[in-house]
Amino acid sequence: MLMRRMIFCLMAMVSVLTLSAQSIYDFKVINDVDQEVSLSEYKGKVLLIVNTATRCGFTPQYKELEALYEKYRSEGLEILDFPCNQFANQAPGTEAEIVSFCKLKYDVTFPQFKKIEVNGANEAPLYTWLKQQKGGIMGSNIKWNFTKFLVDREGNVVERFAPTVTPEKIEEKVKALL
Repeated sequence: MLMRRMIFCLMAMVSVLTLSAQSIYDFKVINDVDQEVSLSEYKGKVLLIVNTATRCGFTPQYKELEALYEKYRSEGLEILDFPCNQFANQAPGTEAEIVSFCKLKYDVTFPQFKKIEVNGANEAPLYTWLKQQKGGIMGSNIKWNFTKFLVDREGNVVERFAPTVTPEKIEEKVKALL
C-alpha cells in the first residue's frame, strides 16, 4: 500500500511538472556528459527528437539521421538523440559507450543525451509532454525505439513518426520547416 502511494505521488509530481511546461523550451535535459541543457538553447531551430538504441533493427537509421543533420544543420536543423533501453534492452551500456559506438560506426555528430525512459512511471517529463502533443496511431505510448518527433522553429510538435518511417522519408517535411 505504501509503495502504491509513493508511485502515485511520483506520477502526480511528473504530471504537475509536465502540465506546468508551456512549450518545449521549458524543459531541461541531461546530455551525454551529465550536464544540464535547457531546450531553450534550441529556440528558433527545427528539432527532430528521437529515442534510439544501439542494438535495434532500426539502429542503421543513425546513418540517415547523420546525413540529414549534415545536410541541414547549417539551415537550422538539430537532431536530439535520447537513448532508451526500455525495449528489449537494446541500448545497453553507459552514455560514453553509446556515444563511442555511434561515433565509430555512424560518425554521429548531432547532440546525444543521457539514457532515458519514454514510457511508464519513470518516463522523462519531455516525453510525457511530447506524447501529449502528438499521440500515436495506437495511443500515446512510444511503441519502439526510433520514434521521431518533428518540432518547428516556434516549438510546436508538428508530427510524430513511427520507427519504420526512415529519416529519408521525412526529409521533405524537415525541409518545409527550415
